[in-house]
Amino acid sequence: MSIKITFKHELKPSDKIDPKSLIDLILFHRQIKDIKEFLNPKSPLSISLLDFDSKYKKFFTLIIKLLKDIKKKSQMIVVYTDYDADGITGGAILWETLYLLGFKAMPYVPNRKTEGYGFSIVGIDNVIKKFNPALIISVDHGITKVKEIEYAKKKGVKIIVTDHHLKAEKTPKADAIFHIPALSGSGVAYFFAKEIFKWFISHPERSEGSPTNVGNSNKLRDSSPSAQNDKLPNYFEVDYLVLASIGTIADLVPLIGPSRSIVKYGLEAFTKVKRYGIRHILKEAGIEGKKITPYDIGFIIAPRINAVGRLENAINALRLLCTTKEKKAYELAHRIGKKNVERQDLVEKSVDEAKDILKAKCANLQTPNGVEAPVCGTDSFTLGGFAKTRTSDQNLPKLIILTSNSWHEGIIGLIASKIADEFYRPTIVLTKNDGFYKGSARSIPGFNITDFLRSLKGCLIDVGGHKAAAGFTIEKKKLTIFETTASKMINKLLKNKDLERKIKVDLKIPLLKIDIHLVKELEKLQPFGIGNPQPTFYSQAKVIGAKIFGKTNKHLKIWVTDLLHSQGINLELISFNQASQFHNLSRGSIINIVYSLEINRWGGSEKLRGKAVYFIAQAS
Repeated sequence: MSIKITFKHELKPSDKIDPKSLIDLILFHRQIKDIKEFLNPKSPLSISLLDFDSKYKKFFTLIIKLLKDIKKKSQMIVVYTDYDADGITGGAILWETLYLLGFKAMPYVPNRKTEGYGFSIVGIDNVIKKFNPALIISVDHGITKVKEIEYAKKKGVKIIVTDHHLKAEKTPKADAIFHIPALSGSGVAYFFAKEIFKWFISHPERSEGSPTNVGNSNKLRDSSPSAQNDKLPNYFEVDYLVLASIGTIADLVPLIGPSRSIVKYGLEAFTKVKRYGIRHILKEAGIEGKKITPYDIGFIIAPRINAVGRLENAINALRLLCTTKEKKAYELAHRIGKKNVERQDLVEKSVDEAKDILKAKCANLQTPNGVEAPVCGTDSFTLGGFAKTRTSDQNLPKLIILTSNSWHEGIIGLIASKIADEFYRPTIVLTKNDGFYKGSARSIPGFNITDFLRSLKGCLIDVGGHKAAAGFTIEKKKLTIFETTASKMINKLLKNKDLERKIKVDLKIPLLKIDIHLVKELEKLQPFGIGNPQPTFYSQAKVIGAKIFGKTNKHLKIWVTDLLHSQGINLELISFNQASQFHNLSRGSIINIVYSLEINRWGGSEKLRGKAVYFIAQAS
């Protein structure tokens, strides 16, 4: 597959620029307007929910009145949260805040298989039957659930929506809506809970009503509210920032603006957190005592929390985050760790199956005009709008749609993500669920998959998501027409050039200009992640050595020097899973490399090294 490399600025050997000015240049080309604010984001403690939208002041006045009345009457509040890491962390923040302020409050995590994502008629009925709440507050969902919220209100239940997902054509008629796309679901929950806490802690009305240990809440937090509510100020400064940072990174929210503040201060708070659930997650994962990075959250911590909601009811993940008993935290952390291993094995097996289906169906296709592939057993694959790829001699579609009755509903998003990443195509993966099909979609940069699916609303029951990811439900009888229509529509929307993998580089720079002082300046841009990627550079360099390394000999180390100035830096580059390229390298050969830079700190020493994102040897 061809890869197009573009860079935002080129630095020539004769250009003189200091590291700080180089950082300013990178941020300028990333369209960061307030560089000072970006480098020194304000603490989330100094950001108010009301800063996001002036209308929230009116909403919040109504909410305080409602909450005071509910507390006075000792009525129930249910925090109805999503089952992913963003929803679970946000649900933990909001439920625990209400509970420690003395409200009768219970969390509710829907069953993925029987109730589905977000509000559902079945889920609302279950909540009413079990808790008889006066108020339900959503976390990380609700903005598209018009009919479900109308149903709940007819049942006499008040509804508050806190969400960050894309709006649909109609907005639900909830009692209040806090919809902040710049945040994660846990981020919205953090600022919403903080506003409630600030009001009740500063007004005498907070003492009205009877703080009560209700139902099974002691299974979540094992001590009374009165014994714990004095800790709430510290929780918003430490614990809840840690939880919100996990949810923000897990949900791939851009790390700019207030979300950058949450993650920056949340990562720092990991060193202070004493919450047993977090400490035992870190211990079980083998990263206790380590400086936590976005990578640790995204690839080690969040997948453990997510694994529970993917394979069973996610309430145990919420219990883990809220328990005050260390033994229970230890037991739950290890249970969740085992569940994550189970999830990993299941994903690996299912992705291999998906690739086999893709390979077989592509091999059988003879026409470039878009046809529906035959069904093989319970698996089907529909293609439309073929584009020749250089990855292999296959004809890949512009849209990949894979269906299997055997895939676990909780992992179809992971299957879609891995297929989309490898083949660089928008990908939809479906599996059967009680007469319906549940679908999960992942996209490529520049293509809004949620808008695309909503344009097919005649086929689908429910669609929700972001630009890059979406979920939906479809009736079995509409599956064929959906596949055909989606495949035809993609031909009009995506051109072959849109399916060319692109690497956007911050700076083309001579290797001569790289030194450890530059990298120390680059570290000021942390935390890196979606919306604020680690800066990348493009250079031509001369190879002075290479070797294969790793337990399974999959990885490659390359030592390079500046093309024209051999007295300059010798840079060690690590290229993961690229050992097969070793034979293309020889001493003195010239390579074009895209790479990021880091400082390896070990035993009191500092060593500059790079990670090769992409490299290609020039023909000799």
